[in-house]
Amino acid sequence: MSLKKATLLILIILLIDQISKIYIKTHFVLHDKIEVFSWFQILFVENEGMAWGTKISDFVSFISDRTAKVCLTIFRILAVLGIGYWLNKSIKAGQSKTLVFAVSLILAGALGNIIDSVFYGVLFDSSSGQVAYFMPIEGGYDAIFHGKVVDMLHFPMWRGVMPDWIPFYGGHYFTFFEPVFNVADMAISTGIGILIFFNKKAFQTQENILKDE
Repeated sequence: MSLKKATLLILIILLIDQISKIYIKTHFVLHDKIEVFSWFQILFVENEGMAWGTKISDFVSFISDRTAKVCLTIFRILAVLGIGYWLNKSIKAGQSKTLVFAVSLILAGALGNIIDSVFYGVLFDSSSGQVAYFMPIEGGYDAIFHGKVVDMLHFPMWRGVMPDWIPFYGGHYFTFFEPVFNVADMAISTGIGILIFFNKKAFQTQENILKDE
């Protein structure tokens, strides 16, 4: 895959991701929900931390939530720079299309969530109890680097009380799949999944690539 095609893929994913987030942010109140199917909902939530809503301050107690948020955002930016370097190097080295495709997905997803973390606090006002405005006159809901990631895709495919014989969850009400995520998260997960399940194809040598072609 060429750099031009990889860039186009990244831009398309970014565009879909940001359009969906901006639409949700400017049309939904926080925690508003639309049931598309019994197993698929559009549910507006905001994520202040990492995956599953985890925060750095959950592990490092002496760091405040706001400091942890800035540290996480800076880490994400550094990670994106590293992924971007990896992608560029892989393309120049003629690595497999599978690897370039997977890394492009991961980079696009990481960029999508970084835009939220860096800019959304300034670009939008609060969604709590109201529909947010874009570029509000009185300013956004927080400072730069303190934005919250917008999530909206929810797939509660099964809900019920787990059998008592199941360890840890037995007898408790359980929802599968509980996390709410976005297009950027999907891109990252898909890219990582490709690298895991198609590892040999992704990291095959240049000689094997030429043989396949």
